[in-house]
Amino acid sequence: MKAGIHPNYREVLFVDMSNGFKFVTRSCANTKETGTTDDGRELPLFKLDTTSESHPFYTGTQKSVDNMGGRVEKFRNRFGKTTGAASK
Repeated sequence: MKAGIHPNYREVLFVDMSNGFKFVTRSCANTKETGTTDDGRELPLFKLDTTSESHPFYTGTQKSVDNMGGRVEKFRNRFGKTTGAASK
């Protein structure tokens, strides 16, 4: 391998800012801060807005558009295709 062309691949602490969930994985992400893991290790820190612990799809709290009070059916009934003289 050539020296000096590869990114700094190391363990990084990722933290979900919405709920404090932490996990460690290897990454090349550039970081300026450091954080402490639950076992006391000091690692580069990368802050995230959303992870699988807080995203509605993964937590089961996501709402489907079809189940929101029949709005889709109301739209289809109101603006759907019409038959007869009006469509000519």
